[in-house]
Amino acid sequence: MEDILAIVLIFGGGTAIALAFSPLGKAVADRLRHGKLPVQALNADPAIYDELDRLRTDVTELQERLDFAERLLASGHEPSRERLTP
Repeated sequence: MEDILAIVLIFGGGTAIALAFSPLGKAVADRLRHGKLPVQALNADPAIYDELDRLRTDVTELQERLDFAERLLASGHEPSRERLTP
């Protein structure tokens, strides 16, 4: 049991240190220190927000279609299929 714990601590600690020195770790630390968004995010182009709204609408529509397809499959109702005779 101690062997597994030692391996987890060694690799987990190494991963945590590597993450801490990565750009992602530095960004998370910066966010924790200052508690606010970077200045670049506040000065974003309004076209980006328009695109984001459009994408949200598209995702909502896709979710509705998926829900419909799941309900159709769950009901067990198959559409009638007519065979064409040669």
